[in-house]
Amino acid sequence: MNKGELVDAVAAKANITKKQADEVISAFLSVVTEAVANGEKVTLVGFGSFERRERSEREGRNPKTNEPMIIPELAEKYLRFLLHLNSKVFFPVNGSIVFLGMVVV
Repeated sequence: MNKGELVDAVAAKANITKKQADEVISAFLSVVTEAVANGEKVTLVGFGSFERRERSEREGRNPKTNEPMIIPELAEKYLRFLLHLNSKVFFPVNGSIVFLGMVVV
């Protein structure tokens, strides 16, 4: 589902116009983005949470040459969604999906 489809679904579910639904969704995304950028954690009970995690600088290896290299510190966006039966799906910033500790994509 993309943003347009979400706008359509929210408008139908809340019995409001698509323009109003788009404004609400845009405002929600803006508020969450700003809060996470400021280091706050946003939690929606029963749905999930949005937060920013800091990864400290660490030593790694170049996979081609196997030489040691320094991986710089990184701030990443982190989303955790709670699904039925308390199963968890994680969407790290790199796009991979971790489900119950296993990398799916």
